[in-house]
Amino acid sequence: MLNLQRNLLSVALASAITLTATGVHAQTANSGDTNTQSDATELDTVVVTGIRAGIEGAISKKRDSTSIVEAISAEDIGKLPDVSIAESIARLPGLAAQRVAGRAQVISVRGLSPDFSTTLLNGREMVSTGDNRSVEFDQYPSELVNGVTVYKTPDASLVGQGLSGTIDMQTIRPLAYDGSAVMVGGRYSRNSLDSAANSDADGHRLNATYIGKFADDTFGIAIGYSHINGAIQENQVGWYEPWEAVGDGWRPGVDAGTYYSNGVKALRRTGYAERDGLMATLQFRPSNAWTSTLDLFYTKAEQEDTANQFEVNLSGWNGDYSPGLLLTDVTTNGNGTFTGGTANNVYPLVRGMYNKREDEINAFGWLNEFNIGQVAMVADVGYSKANRDELNLENNTQLYPMPQLDSVDLTVSSGGFSQLVPGRDYSNPAQLFLNNTIYGSGYGKVPSVEDELKTFKLAGTIPAGGWFSGIDVGLNYADRKKDKTQPEGNINLGAQGPIAIAQDLQYSPVNLGFAGIGYIPAWNVPAAVERYMSFVPVDDLNYLIPKAWTVNEEITTGFAQADIDTEWGGVPVTGNIGVQIQHVDQSSSSNYWDGSQPVGSQVIPIEKGKTYTDVLPSMNLAFSLAHEQMLRVALARQTARPRVDQLRSSMEFGVDVANLKPGASGGNPELDPWRANAFDISYEKYFGTKAYVAAAYFYKDLRSYIYTQTRDDYDFTDQVAAWMEVNADTLPPGAVVQNTGNYTAPFNGQGGSLQGLELTASIPFELFSEVLTGFGVVASASFFDSNIEILDPESASSVGSDPITLPGLSDRVYNWTVYYERNGFEARINQRRRSDFIGEIGNFNGNRSLRYVVGENITDAQVSYSFGSGSLAGMTLLLQASNLTNEAYQTYAGSKDRPLEYIEWGRTITFGVNYRF
Repeated sequence: MLNLQRNLLSVALASAITLTATGVHAQTANSGDTNTQSDATELDTVVVTGIRAGIEGAISKKRDSTSIVEAISAEDIGKLPDVSIAESIARLPGLAAQRVAGRAQVISVRGLSPDFSTTLLNGREMVSTGDNRSVEFDQYPSELVNGVTVYKTPDASLVGQGLSGTIDMQTIRPLAYDGSAVMVGGRYSRNSLDSAANSDADGHRLNATYIGKFADDTFGIAIGYSHINGAIQENQVGWYEPWEAVGDGWRPGVDAGTYYSNGVKALRRTGYAERDGLMATLQFRPSNAWTSTLDLFYTKAEQEDTANQFEVNLSGWNGDYSPGLLLTDVTTNGNGTFTGGTANNVYPLVRGMYNKREDEINAFGWLNEFNIGQVAMVADVGYSKANRDELNLENNTQLYPMPQLDSVDLTVSSGGFSQLVPGRDYSNPAQLFLNNTIYGSGYGKVPSVEDELKTFKLAGTIPAGGWFSGIDVGLNYADRKKDKTQPEGNINLGAQGPIAIAQDLQYSPVNLGFAGIGYIPAWNVPAAVERYMSFVPVDDLNYLIPKAWTVNEEITTGFAQADIDTEWGGVPVTGNIGVQIQHVDQSSSSNYWDGSQPVGSQVIPIEKGKTYTDVLPSMNLAFSLAHEQMLRVALARQTARPRVDQLRSSMEFGVDVANLKPGASGGNPELDPWRANAFDISYEKYFGTKAYVAAAYFYKDLRSYIYTQTRDDYDFTDQVAAWMEVNADTLPPGAVVQNTGNYTAPFNGQGGSLQGLELTASIPFELFSEVLTGFGVVASASFFDSNIEILDPESASSVGSDPITLPGLSDRVYNWTVYYERNGFEARINQRRRSDFIGEIGNFNGNRSLRYVVGENITDAQVSYSFGSGSLAGMTLLLQASNLTNEAYQTYAGSKDRPLEYIEWGRTITFGVNYRF
């Protein structure tokens, strides 16, 4: 059973659900059903604006759905209730966000990582700029999104559905809008960490939206534009992974068995993130028998930042200078973890780590809805393409002439910034030289991703009788191709030799006082590479060959669904029952390196794949009980496609000549998907569209789980044959390399169960007293539990080699918003909280890595005033505070006293003006 911790929010929600349900029964006993229905009708006719309009729109969508859903509705044109679409989505019951670079970016649905959900835009699956298929939501400006629906239970007609949930973002439909309108807005923001290096702490947002209808409302157009320029400011202290128990004499001065990290860094990251987004929708409805909708979406983002960092290697490597590492005044805690001391004879570096990333997403969709006799038809074509280009450069400097060893006082902190106080001064750029340091002179990468998706759907609804209002049948075809390349190379020192970076390339120094270091130089890294160094990235070295790959997927989906609309025993019942059949043809092409082959033949192509078919039955039933109560029950067979990077065919291959056995590591294009059987039940009590309370329980039986394993029966026939052609003569007479061997790669393994309980309440306080008119609360508490444990050898340095819980799974997730809105004035405070979880990051190699993440408590606030009359009518002034308490992002290695990262991104204060014509 779930371990439900009793706390104020969960107790309050449970009490609200119980009291409101029983209260309605008592009220109905006094007034009768007729009055209740009359009151509900009256509530539905009240005109509301602002946050109440968004809440009531979301409540209506949830109540009217035949599936179990959560919804967000824009309060006004281009005005979702949060700064970003990800923050809005993360406030829904059962959903949680992980911050990346200070922004809510990836979403976990019902305790499962983003791998298990899919994201749609206007009902069409979207591409992504990452290595995987999960969407980075901060690439979708909230000003261009009109609403979001999260389907927690699927139906057979939902194409592109995920296993944990399906997130569908919707843009404006002009013919559904009442009249024409123009909205413009601007915001100015400032980060509390202030300016540093060449980057200020200011940012701005501009947006404009136009909606118009013409030709007797038969033609409509909606156009939206959004421009965002935000500051990147970050303070961080990071420890090397892994924290490991050292042996006797490994680190002089540290007792054997002590858990110890081999290095530490402190940095100030500075830069900017800029994004332009454009949305356009054209609708044509010459008659009720035909509606044609054309959707266009474009977003382009550029992010540039530099980590200006001070770094100390604590493993004993100081360039092989004498004397060597010696730790004095060492302290440890009761858990055997190193907590401080003085590291003597180390050789610190001052580094510049530069990253520039450019993303572009183009999406097109054309939907036609028409009637052929009594059959309602849908024909839809979609296309989306994403491109990502990156440039990663590093400069390494040390005090010169070499060596200039130092002593650094260390204090490990698990709840704040660790301290690393050097004995020498590192603030003078004239004394820090680009050189072949203990970490070389530099390294660079040029990753690139292209993702392309084409879809076509044809469906129809046939009228039916009896229990069924109609029969939906349809066919969808999706063709996806994703390519990744990652050229890399050393950044070599030029002919001039060791050199200090000239003053004209220097920025203002950055202050690392938060870590006890003081000021260090910051400089223009790309310009330094161009002036003093050479960088020629390549992709044909043995360790780089597997980093380039292509994955293709062709998915044909057919479905048939009966829509239920009847009464059972006098109880109205709606819903659906149906089946979806998915046929998947997946393949991947790449190369592997065989160094035993002749020069020019060492890169060998490899292509693999498989086909399979899944039959996915589903049922959703919604029972409309008396007093506006709803009971929903759902059963489904669900799947989630493997991660795209897991499907790569690339591998690193070799032969153990001593044992005549092949071996390799890499991807697996022959993976089956995640599969699960799911049960959901939800109780909901509504008060017209003003309020509701709900309690939902779900259970998922995951039949398998994909994780990295080593299997000793993998078939290497093709690779062994190529190897034997050139190496057979080097083996003893009669010796033959066997065709099967060890392969470390993602495989389908044992699954398990996941269950959860979600409590939700959305209540305006005027339901209790007119004195409280304008006040209200929206709150949810979610609890998750799973018996699934996985191994992730690729992340063993951070999460260990023992089984771990599901990535993305927080045991507890809480969200609440308290608001006041009346006579144009609005104030709200939001908080989203989640317990510890295993999060996903990109490591130095550009690969996915897992880390333990300390639970977060993010608080935002907003006040605004809208002028309803006079010369300023239509204007809204607003003041927002994001991450009000400057909540830190913290990761650790197995135990919280062994920190990996402690990061502060600051709080952001925003002032804005919106005007509606």
